[in-house]
Amino acid sequence: MDVTGIEGLSARLGVGSRHLRRLFAEHLGVSPLAIATARRVHFAARLIQETELPITEIAFAAGFGSVRQFNHAVLSAFGQSPTQIRNRRGLRTELKQMKDARNGGGLALRLPYRPPLDWAAMKVFFKQRATPGVEAVDGDCYRRTIKFNSVAGVIELRRVANEAYLLMHVWLPSYECVMQVAERARRIFDLGADPLQIAEHLRRCPALADALASAPGLRVPGAWDGFELAVRAVLGQRVSVALATTLAGRLAQAFGAPLPGYERLALTHLFPQPEALAEADLRLIGITEARANTIRALASSVARGELELNASQGLDESISRLRAIPGIDDWTANYIAMRALGETDAFPSDDLGLRRALSIGKCGKSLVSVRELTKIADEWRPWRAYAAMHLWASLAGAADGNEGGKIYATNHTATKSRGFSSATHG
Repeated sequence: MDVTGIEGLSARLGVGSRHLRRLFAEHLGVSPLAIATARRVHFAARLIQETELPITEIAFAAGFGSVRQFNHAVLSAFGQSPTQIRNRRGLRTELKQMKDARNGGGLALRLPYRPPLDWAAMKVFFKQRATPGVEAVDGDCYRRTIKFNSVAGVIELRRVANEAYLLMHVWLPSYECVMQVAERARRIFDLGADPLQIAEHLRRCPALADALASAPGLRVPGAWDGFELAVRAVLGQRVSVALATTLAGRLAQAFGAPLPGYERLALTHLFPQPEALAEADLRLIGITEARANTIRALASSVARGELELNASQGLDESISRLRAIPGIDDWTANYIAMRALGETDAFPSDDLGLRRALSIGKCGKSLVSVRELTKIADEWRPWRAYAAMHLWASLAGAADGNEGGKIYATNHTATKSRGFSSATHG
């Protein structure tokens, strides 16, 4: 709503703006504008306390139309002016020291989460799939190029030991869109999840007990951009993770816009936009004509606005629209829904690895059928995506017996699963 306003939000949800206002009043007791203002003012308070941005820049970075409007909102919410809040420096010293020691620039922000977080597993996952030139995993941090509206730059996310937040550094020409950047960065590591609530629900199923206990804080790896993830999913069909990563790098080099100035971070390009791939000769990167046709059809659909890769359509509608693109099957559609759309109930019920994971320990019993898996998985709603992650993790852990493997092993051919523990789907 910060970008499109109440009319844009209404259009995305498929309801009238008057009806949406009534729903807000009935269920929340306030207007959509009041919710948006509260969200902006609390984000502004973080920028005041945690960054060195001038107050004027913070006003616009938090989405306010004027400094006067910003000052009034902050004073109304906190009983203090932005300058008075800034004078309570507290946490800013720690963040500034970390920023100066590490990077000597950029904007530093905290991205809080509810612990536990299996950071090591997430880091391994992204390192194996980092698109060369677009993403990089170095030591204990994840970096990538980003573009929001017409502004392009780089973000870096790093775990801080013994703290329940990731430290994000942002390098952009201006920071007017930093609130939206922070929200999208949170999705990459699924920081909005409540792992304790999810585990409590899934633990009711005895078949998941061991998997949950062995991987606390396991989350669904997300994505910065839905289109980028969808293209990557198509590139990864029936090939190894390593090959899918190589192909993604070739795609970025050939069709992505260069982003100079960040070579020291191993970042050189933005991922290609839908318009750049809709008519591109994708055979140049070494993929089949059928795979190229799927990516072009996907890109054309997104470029024309026929396919929106966000969660506004609901799971069933999103799966249906993805399946309408030739070359995207049910597994790929659910994979995209899990990672790109943040659909917590997305579930590839035909996955062989999931069926085998549920069959482990059942001596003398045959492999769980797709029908049986679907029925059992009904108990896991609305967290089936997390149940799938834990089952895949249990397979990879059983296969190689070490902490580094988990669900993110690049080649777990013993299961022949199409899950994250297999060589298929990069």
